[in-house]
Amino acid sequence: MLKHYSFLFTILLALCSCDVLNKAASDAANNLMNEGSSDAQPSLTNSEVISGLREALNVGIENSVSITSVTDGFLSNNNIRLPFPPDALKVKEKALDLGLGDQVQKFETTLNRAAEEACKEALPIFKDAIKNMSLSDGFEILNGGNGAATKYLKEQTTEGLKSAFSPKVKAAISKVKLTDYWNPLVNKYNTAMILTGGEKINSELDVFVTQKAIEGLFFMVEAEENKIRLDPIARVTDLLSKVFGSLTN
Repeated sequence: MLKHYSFLFTILLALCSCDVLNKAASDAANNLMNEGSSDAQPSLTNSEVISGLREALNVGIENSVSITSVTDGFLSNNNIRLPFPPDALKVKEKALDLGLGDQVQKFETTLNRAAEEACKEALPIFKDAIKNMSLSDGFEILNGGNGAATKYLKEQTTEGLKSAFSPKVKAAISKVKLTDYWNPLVNKYNTAMILTGGEKINSELDVFVTQKAIEGLFFMVEAEENKIRLDPIARVTDLLSKVFGSLTN
């Protein structure tokens, strides 16, 4: 009987030892997996985040310029299409009354051609703005949600971009001969105002085109930024994958 109990005790001891060994092996495996996971997804530094945000904006600008600077890039995109200048809608109404519908249409088309032409010169201007952009807290912008980086860029650079972009717009307006369609409309309107005693119009086309072209570009850049935030396929570099991939891990 004693031998029988001794045999059972030996078996139990062996089973317990196996459980201990198995647990130790399991713990060791888990530790290795955690270490591997840590190596695969190292923590981000603020410097890396800032570089990633700048890279995302650069990608967004390049894609946006390539889309907007071609024929119909503005005209066929209802999100950014330049309308008849709101300050001069009375000119449009009067021109339509006078049977100048074709000229109104040609003017609106050429207005968008000016924006498309100007955007060909936008890339270096925007790239310089992004390169010189100072970000104190990249994590705040990274975690700020859709459009946060574009919004920051817009707030920091719009006035400077207007100054830099304006000469390009004036050159574009001259190249597509926008005033050839604008001046007859305004002249007809102002002539009518002489007869009626109404107020004449002197709308600044270059200011209007500059503002709308920059707004259109920022709209497109924000769309590209949001694509990078949401779609892993749009993260075309390792840095973008690392920085924006952290938002979904």
